[in-house]
Amino acid sequence: MNVKETIKNIRATCNNYVDPDLVATVIHDNYYMGSSNIHELDKFDLKKEDSFEEKILKILKHENIFLNIGMYTFVPIINECDIYSTEDCNLKLSEEEFEKYANEKERVFGILIKKGTDEYIIGSCDLCGCSIDAAFKEIEPSELDFYKKIKEIIDSKIIY
Repeated sequence: MNVKETIKNIRATCNNYVDPDLVATVIHDNYYMGSSNIHELDKFDLKKEDSFEEKILKILKHENIFLNIGMYTFVPIINECDIYSTEDCNLKLSEEEFEKYANEKERVFGILIKKGTDEYIIGSCDLCGCSIDAAFKEIEPSELDFYKKIKEIIDSKIIY
């Protein structure tokens, strides 16, 4: 994956669901969320004149970075999942699939780029990092519709 071009691609199309300056969140090794305001960080040798992408690449040498690609919410009773990203969609889920994923309620989804690499994990984070237990959670790969749709959206944003 080309991290710099992937970040540019996500930021160019994310206005529907997030401010482009808040598309990246620091994720610590224990998967708890750090800062989501990259411009406010005063370490990692970040300079004011650095582009957003350059700042992320500097941070990525020391920390994991989560890139927000959308959000989802589950609708009980009708077993539906609403996904908001570049394009919005509604998924009708089987009861089994709904039970597997619906306990997450509203979350943002995207990729966690592992520090010092271009490797990533598909997952989700809490909507707000202000809670003490706000964290990244991997979305377990499966052949279920929910995972396949999330992966399809993510794959459309990644540049190789």
